[in-house]
Amino acid sequence: MPNVSKPEGAVTHFLIKSQVQYLATTGLDDKPKVRPFQFMLEEGGRLYFCTSNQKPVFREMQKHPYVEFCASGENFSWLRLNGKVVFSNDLGLKARIQEASPIVKSIYRTPDNPTFEIFYLTDAVATISDFSGNPPQTFRL
Repeated sequence: MPNVSKPEGAVTHFLIKSQVQYLATTGLDDKPKVRPFQFMLEEGGRLYFCTSNQKPVFREMQKHPYVEFCASGENFSWLRLNGKVVFSNDLGLKARIQEASPIVKSIYRTPDNPTFEIFYLTDAVATISDFSGNPPQTFRL
């Protein structure tokens, strides 16, 4: 049975260090889709990501809101993060994301850009594993 505990920054730290995560969704054709993504920030225990509402991934998450991220880390460690996508229109958070990411700012320019979407996962579970033989660490977010 995995070790279950509260998130203590381990998940956020892992996501920041990994730089790129891979998001798995169910496509509009009901087939799996995986693409690179980037963690934006943590606020109030929620892990935020962003995308454009003009991309297929946005429509996929609207139709099939359960997703999973995977990221690799040091010493052959990896993180799996899954949950249900919840979109947010919080302009303050959108501004913080743009301040933290020059790439996002260059794409969307302003927090109120109508194509700029941010989301977090509800009922999220993250598991950090490695090949050490130690049990995985599981965090409920």
